[in-house]
Amino acid sequence: MLGRVSVLDVRWTLQQGSGRPDYERGHVPGAVFVDLEAVFSGPPGKGGRHPMPSVEALQDGLREAGVTGTQPVVVYDHGDGMAAARAWWLLRWAGHPTVYVLDGGFPAWTFDVEQSAPVIKPGDFMVRPGNMPMIDADGAQELAATGILLDVRAPERYRGEMEPIDPVAGHIPGAINYPDGAQIELPDGVPLGAYCGSGITAARTVLRLHEQGKEAALYVGSWSDWITDPQRPIATDAP
Repeated sequence: MLGRVSVLDVRWTLQQGSGRPDYERGHVPGAVFVDLEAVFSGPPGKGGRHPMPSVEALQDGLREAGVTGTQPVVVYDHGDGMAAARAWWLLRWAGHPTVYVLDGGFPAWTFDVEQSAPVIKPGDFMVRPGNMPMIDADGAQELAATGILLDVRAPERYRGEMEPIDPVAGHIPGAINYPDGAQIELPDGVPLGAYCGSGITAARTVLRLHEQGKEAALYVGSWSDWITDPQRPIATDAP
């Protein structure tokens, strides 16, 4: 078991949902499973498919997982970095000072694994909101006009040619298509924001930009929130 570090297994996929069955088959020793949709997301609805959780739900979930305000936290997922990035972002937003993502996720762990869940002492972490830049629909619209708003979905979704998940296709007017993982030069000194379908993939983009020394605001509700208001404009061509 890793000592003096909180290890959170946040495995999740859009297709499968919770990765708890994978956790039970084997996980990093000492890791606690945390359900992304129960702790790092609020109930789907007007705020999108994966909106912000309430402060109370986030704090309760992290304390139940043994998270404290002084012990470093390591998060990992299936290896694509999406769920782990969402957990990293929420923990940083909540004011945790030391959060790491296991590069490569569980597949990169080449040491012993265990099947049983550890006995965890409840943590005392106190959520202090607002420590990462975040925008809502109005902020996204403003950023698209005054800075750079990145739409990190696939180009065909951005262009509105197809939409496999949400009921409306297209993009926020003025947003620039920046498919997740794209190698596109972004100017320094310009306000940045990112969105995707529901705020999961965009969190990974925010993490990657952070590693490059660029800070981007996350539109947590993303496209699935934007389209809940029929009065919001929708574009299907390049800005």
